[in-house]
Amino acid sequence: MRMLEKLREYESQYVFVKWAFGGEYGKLLSVGDDYIELAIIDVDTMEYRETLMIMSSLIFEISLGGADIARIVAEVSSRMSVRE
Repeated sequence: MRMLEKLREYESQYVFVKWAFGGEYGKLLSVGDDYIELAIIDVDTMEYRETLMIMSSLIFEISLGGADIARIVAEVSSRMSVRE
């Protein structure tokens, strides 16, 4: 199975992506035929900073879980407003 095919299962999840020119935490917005679209999160403010489209051949590593990802999910969840 190709990496992009597997990543489609994780759309809308928080991930860490390491690619040729950097690495960032973000939310995986969509997966195309040869790219991923990632909404970058500033880990200090937990605000979305920018959206990147990264060519799949430049991607070295994608972390789908772990302590850092869990912390980001918890921080983002705590900032969500609750509707009554």
